[in-house]
Amino acid sequence: MHSAGRSLRVGIVGYGGAGRGIHARLVREAGHTVTAVVVRSPERRAAAAQDWPRVHLHDDLAALVADRDAYDVVVVASPTALHAEHVTTVVAAGLPVVADKPLALDTASARAVVEAAEAAGAPLTVFQNRRWDPEQLTLRSVLEGGGLGTVHTFERRWERWRPVPQQRWKENDPVGGGLLLDLGPHLVDSATQLFGPVTSVWAELRSLTTPTEDDVFLVLHHAPDASGNAVVSRLWAGSVVGAPGPRTRVLGTAGAYVVTTFENDASPFEALDDGAPEGTEGWLTHGRERAAVPRADGGHADFYRAVAAWLLADGPVPVDPWDAVRTAEVLDAARRSAAEGRRLSV
Repeated sequence: MHSAGRSLRVGIVGYGGAGRGIHARLVREAGHTVTAVVVRSPERRAAAAQDWPRVHLHDDLAALVADRDAYDVVVVASPTALHAEHVTTVVAAGLPVVADKPLALDTASARAVVEAAEAAGAPLTVFQNRRWDPEQLTLRSVLEGGGLGTVHTFERRWERWRPVPQQRWKENDPVGGGLLLDLGPHLVDSATQLFGPVTSVWAELRSLTTPTEDDVFLVLHHAPDASGNAVVSRLWAGSVVGAPGPRTRVLGTAGAYVVTTFENDASPFEALDDGAPEGTEGWLTHGRERAAVPRADGGHADFYRAVAAWLLADGPVPVDPWDAVRTAEVLDAARRSAAEGRRLSV
C-alpha cells in the first residue's frame, strides 16, 4: 500500500455529465488528480486535456487497463447499460474500481460483477455519494438524537419540473435509462442505510413524456428492528412535477423532520424556508410548531476522501458493493411489482 499522504490518481471511463460533471469535479474538490481518461469525442478529449494538463487520453478501455501505472483507481462513469461489462473488464485485471450507480441493470448482473471482483482480489466500491449529502447526515443525527420518538414512516421525493424532456440517453435508452435506474438506487440506498433491509416492495412506474419511465413511486416495507418496529418508506422520482416536494419527511411518535426543497429545484415549498437560520438543514416539526435543525458537516467530496483512505491507507471500503446487489434486488422487485400490480417480497 502507498502512503496516506499521497494524492490519489484517478482514471475515469467516460467524460460526460457523470465523468466530468460529477466525478472529476469531486476528485478535484477532495484534493486528488485525474491522470487518465477514456474518451472518444473530440470536444470531450479537449475538455479533459484542459481540465487536467498531463492527463493520459485513451480511445478505449483496453488501452486504459494497459496503462495501469498511470492511476490508483478506475472510475467507471460510462452509460448505465455498460457498467457491468466495464467494471468486469477492469476487475479482471486486478485493478481497484469505483463503479457509478447502478452497478448493473439487474440483480444477477450486479451479483456477477461483485463475485468477479472478489475472485480477482480487486477492490470494488460503488458511488453512492448521497450517503454524504448534508441532508442525509443531518437526518441521521436527528434519528440518533431520538427527538422523533419511534419512526414509522420515511418519505423522500426526487421530483423535477421538466415538461420538455432533456435529449440524453438517460431519457431515451429503454435498457439503461429511466428514473428507476437513475434515481432509484439513491432513494433505495438512503432508505436502507437509515432503516434497514427491505422485506417487500410495491411500485408504480409510468412513462409520461419519455420512452423510459419518468414517474416512479415505491413503497418499501423494512424488516422490524430489535424492538419490533418496522418502518415504511415511500419514495418518489418524477420529471413532470409542477410542485416538487417536500423533499424529505420523516414521521415519528414524537414529531417529524421535514426538508422542504432540494438542490435549487424550483418548488412552492421554498417559502417555508424564508427565515431559516444560516447553517441549518430542515425542520423538526410538531403540527404548526417548528425548529430549525443544525446542518451536519459533510459533502460528496468526502466519498473520494474515503476512497483515498481505503486504497492508500487501508481504510474501510466507502460503500460495500454487496449493498448495490441488495439495492438491485429491490429495484428488480419494483419493476415486477409495477408490471403485476401487486406487492412482492424481496
